[in-house]
This record gives sequence, structure tokens and C-alpha cells, in this order.
Amino acid sequence: MTEFDLYQTTLRQRRRALVDKLTRVYVKAGGFIVILVIGLIFAFLLSVVLPIFKSPSVEQLSTFSRPELAQENSKYLGLSESGEIAVRFTSERVARFFLSDSGEPAGHFDLPLAGAIHRVMPMDASGQLLALLDEQFHLLIVRIDYIVSFDESGKRQVKPQLDYPYGEHALEVQGLTDRSLLSVKRDDEGLVLVYVNESSQVQMDYYLTQEGEAPSSVAYEHVWDVQQRPDFLLINDTAEQVIAMSKQGAALVVDIRDKEEPEILLTQSLLAEPTTLVLAEYLTGGKSLITLSSDQHLTQWTLQKTPENTLKLGPVRSFETDGQPVVLKTEARRKGLLTINAQQELSLFHMTGGAKLLKTEPLFDQMQQLALSARADDLLVELRPGDYAFFHIENEHPEVTWSALWQQVWYEGYAEPGYIWQSSSSADDFEPKFSLIPLAFGTLKAAFYAMLISVPLSIMGAIYTGYFMMPLMRTWVKPGIEIMGVLPTVILGFLAGLWLAPLIEANLIAVFGLLFVVPAGFLLFAVLWQLVPGGIRNRVPVGWEAVLLMPVLVILVWAMFAVGPFIENGFFGGNIQEWLKVSLDIDYDQRNSLVVGIAMGIAVIPTIFSIAEDAIYSVPRHLTEGSLALGATPWQTLTKVVILTASPGIFSAVMIGLGRAIGETMIVLMATGNTPVIDLSVFQGMRTLSANIAVELPESEVDSSHYRILFLAALVLFGVTFAFNTVAEMVRQRLRSRYSNL
Repeated sequence: MTEFDLYQTTLRQRRRALVDKLTRVYVKAGGFIVILVIGLIFAFLLSVVLPIFKSPSVEQLSTFSRPELAQENSKYLGLSESGEIAVRFTSERVARFFLSDSGEPAGHFDLPLAGAIHRVMPMDASGQLLALLDEQFHLLIVRIDYIVSFDESGKRQVKPQLDYPYGEHALEVQGLTDRSLLSVKRDDEGLVLVYVNESSQVQMDYYLTQEGEAPSSVAYEHVWDVQQRPDFLLINDTAEQVIAMSKQGAALVVDIRDKEEPEILLTQSLLAEPTTLVLAEYLTGGKSLITLSSDQHLTQWTLQKTPENTLKLGPVRSFETDGQPVVLKTEARRKGLLTINAQQELSLFHMTGGAKLLKTEPLFDQMQQLALSARADDLLVELRPGDYAFFHIENEHPEVTWSALWQQVWYEGYAEPGYIWQSSSSADDFEPKFSLIPLAFGTLKAAFYAMLISVPLSIMGAIYTGYFMMPLMRTWVKPGIEIMGVLPTVILGFLAGLWLAPLIEANLIAVFGLLFVVPAGFLLFAVLWQLVPGGIRNRVPVGWEAVLLMPVLVILVWAMFAVGPFIENGFFGGNIQEWLKVSLDIDYDQRNSLVVGIAMGIAVIPTIFSIAEDAIYSVPRHLTEGSLALGATPWQTLTKVVILTASPGIFSAVMIGLGRAIGETMIVLMATGNTPVIDLSVFQGMRTLSANIAVELPESEVDSSHYRILFLAALVLFGVTFAFNTVAEMVRQRLRSRYSNL
């Protein structure tokens, strides 16, 4: 070898060493970047999700004094929706507005009442529509509006305004004897007054009137007898129900949706002696009653059906309070409430979340009046006449608790607790239902049916293609199946929803018949093929037998679809779906798990097949040839040598396919009923985590509880996929180390 040749050899070795080194650096850098990206995705999801689990807090922002107001007797304290402006109604028939954080005056209005104001009753959840009752039993309806404007410098200004939607002339309430036992609400057609009359009966007066018209005379009057004189009289927010209760717990519930003919729903005793009722209030939406009893239990009650098909007020959930609360305030927009006990300790509860969220230390030494803003984030307390304290409540996501996400919750209007996802509604008083269980169940159900169809077909196909099939035929079959993997899943979902689902519905007998007919037909053909003379059989090259099965498959499918309608007419009355409903109580949805399983199975088959076939085909030939040389049959060689050696690759293929099925979005979005239900039936649909994110995230309000829970669903999906892949890699490594010495 010349010196020049030696130089060239050395140069090539150095170049190869450099390329190897750069390749190692490149691969390591790529792996590090992948890990970094995964970590950043996890960190981002976590940053969006964590605020929903932040504990509530109460912060005092300011205290101030208004000495000029100390001589007036407060009857009501309210806050604007934003919490900027406070209003104070006094017995001296004056409504005074001031800045809630400083006490700076913002306006005042004299009220057209003859006598001193005795009670102020909110008529809506926001507290902006009020009913004023004076000492002479005159009732005046007032509405507070807050006009927002901007000055020349762009500074935001809020100006309070007071008007009288039913005129300035006060309505005299005839028959009212106890001013504390009056409740006033309105509906679309008039005003509802419920009170206790001179005979200790519950009386309802209904005035047909519209805004701008003064109520003149009672249109409908109804009286109901009660066993015990009521101490609490409530009308729900929608003016559809009345509850009268005594301190001993005797309750009368009346349905007043039909104002002309109200219906008594029930009379019931809610408490057992010696327990008494201390406070009672309707929860926002008017479907639940909140009571506080002398044994310091806060209880939510809803109307429930008994086994005898009658109604009762049944407890849904109960909380034990710390100390005896003296104030109970329900939130205007959420199913939450606030209590303050005799020690001036504030507690926050949320009914849907089923949790006591916060209990503070004593916030002040005494309290005269309290106002909670409509957003439930600002609190104004009149400590004593003229002295005020202003607080901010940080409680953005009270409805998100562990029990609400992962446990059964008893929602309003439901007969029993359940796992329910329903994130939105047309009603403002809607109770969001954020259980992730139906979505997680739907994800696993869709993946199960997809794997049930794809795993046997893809692995058996991989075994035949990689071990039995002739190389020439393999060069056509393997790329043909792999190219299926590039087909967009939105196309598969589209075809599954618009073509496959109606096809299966119309030929359900044929589809299920194929599960038995095709295997039986193949076995029969195999037996008949063995009876064919050897001269004819030997003309088919070894490894090409599968070609003969293609026309057999086509004939079997055609025959089953042709015979299916006759079977359906003969045994199932011509309608298999109706027969399933009547005979087996099984509902049939056109877009169901069977459709999803077939469509997702087709999407997953190329992934599993390609990886598994490569693993089987890569088994060293000396192993199979050695096994055959020692007298093993091809099937023994396959089961004892090939599959064991390729098992790490086959297992990886299945787990990667499972990950693909769990994360699939478009097929389940388009080929299912997209209903978040827990139903094992193959004839029912589902909603998966990924599909739910795709459907609802574009419409969710940024940083809302709904928005963050959708990110939590993404985090759960991310975690499940990561866990599956981690376990799969551990198992694969163990299989590799166990069978690598074969």
C-alpha cells in the first residue's frame, strides 16, 4: 500500500469518525429537544389547570367612616355588579349611593313613601330590583341602574339611577299583619305577593300588570291553611313555587306556575325535635332550598319523587357549620353561598362542588348590614352605623372540586347522583356539570372497540405477511396497507358518519352474521381446497393461497347482505332495532360504538400492522431454518420461535396503536352521537376526552372554569398516553432482554 493510499484510508476513517460523532450529537440533541418539548407541553397544561385548585381567600381592601350617616337606621345594603358603587336604604326613606371602597358620596334619592321603611326585599338575584315595605303596609317597587360612561380623558364613570317600574304610587297590601312575613316576586305578566294574613293562613295575591303600569287590583287570590304559623315565607326566583315553613320544620310547598289554579305539592316536616329552623333561603335558580338548623347543619333540599310516585323535599347534601351562622347569603350567578357566624367568621360553600371551600378567622368585631356583589367577589360590611369595611373575595372556580370531577354528584332535577358532563345551557341559572368520568369512559370505550377490531386483523395479517407470504406478493400487500395510514382521519370520520353508519343500521343482521359466516366460510373453503386434486393445487405457488380467498370473501359478504333482510323479516319482525328495544330493552343509536370501532380500527390497523410485520420479518432466518431443520413444523416454529423473538416489536405495535386510538379525535367526533353517557352497549355512542376538547374549547370563555377543565382533560389524556407508553417501553425492554438470546 502506497503512502497516498494510506493517507486516503486514514482520511476516510477520520471522516467516518467525524460523521459518527456528529450523528451521535444530532441524535442526542434530537432526543433532548423531544424531551424538552414534552416537558414544556406538560408545564403549559399544568399552568392553565392549577388555578382551578387554588384555595379561596378573603382580603380586606379598606375601611372608612361616614359620621353623617350614623344617625340613620340602615334597612338594606347593596352593591353594584362590579362592586364599585354601594347603596344604603334607610328607614328615613332615603337611598344613598357611595363608593364602596372609600365612602365618597355618589348620589342620593328620596323615596315616595308615606311611612318609615320597615323592610327591603330583593326581587331578583342581582339585587337591583327591590320591594320596599313601609310601616303603613305600603309596597313600592324600585329598580337600580348603574349607567356607565367615559369622560373626555377616557376615565370610566358609573352613575347610579333609581326608577319605579310600576309607578311611584305605593301599593297597599290588604290583610298583611306581620311585615316580616311577606315575599314579593314578579313574572312575565305581573306581581306575586305571598304573606300571612290575619287568620294565620298563607295568602297569595297576584296582580296582572306590566312595567310602566301601576298595579290596581288583585287578579287572583288564593289562601292555604297551614298546621303551624309560618316563620319563613319564600318565593323562588322564577315565581313558580312558594314555600312556607315554621321554625319547627313544618313545610308547605305550592306550585304557582298557574296563577289561576295553584297546586299544593306537599306538606312535610323537615326537622325532628328538638331541632329548629334558624335560616332559610332559595339557592340561585329557585330549584333548591337551603336551610340552617339549630344543630348547625346547612342542608340543601330538592323536590324528589318517592317510590309511591309522590313528591317530597329530600336532602341532597349537608354541611356542618362552625358556630351558629347569623347571616346566609346565596350567590347570584353560582350555586354557592356565604355564611357569617356569631364570632364574625366567614365561610364559603358550594353546593354542586359539595365542599366547604373556606373558613376565615374573625374578620370584624360586629356587623349591622352586609352586601355581596352579583359576581360574589366583593363584600361590603356595615360594622356599625357610619363605619364600613370593604373586602375582596378570591374564589374564581368554586364548582371545581375533586368530588365534582371524579365522583357522583346529585344535581338539581335529577332523581339520584350520577356522573354527568353538561357544560352549558341556555338558562342563566344553569348548574354546570363537569364530571370527567363519562369522557374518560368514552375514551376507553372507543379505544377498546377499535383495538378489538384492529389488533386481531393487523397482527394476524402481519404474521401471514411476514412469515408465510411470498416476497413478491409482500411487496404489493405491505405498501398497500401502510399507505392506508396516510388517509386523513377526517375522511374516515366523514365516511363512517355519512355512509357506514346508515349502511350498518340498514344491514345490522348481515354485519353480525359476517362474524360467523366469514370464518366458517374460510374453514369450509380450506377443507374443500384439500380435496382438490394435487395437480390443480400445486399450480398455485406456495405463499399465494391468500389470493384465492379474495373472491371467497367477496361472495360471502354479498351472500350475507342478500340473506340478511330475509332473516330480519323471518325472526325479528322486519326491524331488528325495534326488536332489540322491545325484547331486550336495548336502544340503538345510528352512530354508535360499532361504527366507531370499525372506522378507528381501519385507522389503527396500518400502524400496528407495519410495526408488527417488520418485527416478524426481521426475525433472523437462521432461527427459523434451524427450528425447521430440527423437525419442528412451520406452525411450531411460528409459535415457539418467531412470535417470541418478535414479541417486543409486536407489543410495541399494539401499545402505539392503543395510544393512537386513545388520542383519536375526528373519527369519534363525526361517527358517534357525541353524547357523554356511560353505557357499555355497542349500540350506543360516547364522547371522548379528545373529541370533547375539539368541540367545546373554541366556544369556552378564556380562563373560565370550563376552559381550564378542558385543559385538565387534555392533561389527563397526556398523562394516560405517557403512562401507557412508559409501561409499554418497560415491558418491551423486558421482553427484549428475555428473548434476545434465542
